[in-house]
Amino acid sequence: MAFVHGKDSVFKLDNASGSLTDISAFVNNVDFPETADVAETSVLGASNKTYIVGLKDATIGLTGFFDATADAIYGAVIGQSATLSFEYSPEGTASGKIKYTGECILTNYALSSPVGDVVAYSGDLQVSGAVTRGTH
Repeated sequence: MAFVHGKDSVFKLDNASGSLTDISAFVNNVDFPETADVAETSVLGASNKTYIVGLKDATIGLTGFFDATADAIYGAVIGQSATLSFEYSPEGTASGKIKYTGECILTNYALSSPVGDVVAYSGDLQVSGAVTRGTH
């Protein structure tokens, strides 16, 4: 089993012009949970619950340090009606490495200015539609 270090991860997001832009230099953490709804199908007389799978969902949480370039990207696309393309490469972008792609909506962008620390941001992306797992 080969483990990878997070420092090699790459995250790209559409800018206001719709061009996929590498924003990795402004990101220090990516959270990418994928979930599936379940519906209970248990019937009378059953001793154990049963379920069926429903719709899948995914969100992306980003955190990083404030920079005017990143701020311009986020500020221009928050609440935009058109979806944004994303590409998340947890192993980096070398040939054969895993990448996740899809469309998303920026639903939250927040700045934090602690008096004794670096100005930081957090952003939340709601994935719209399927996530595709492929390779570079």
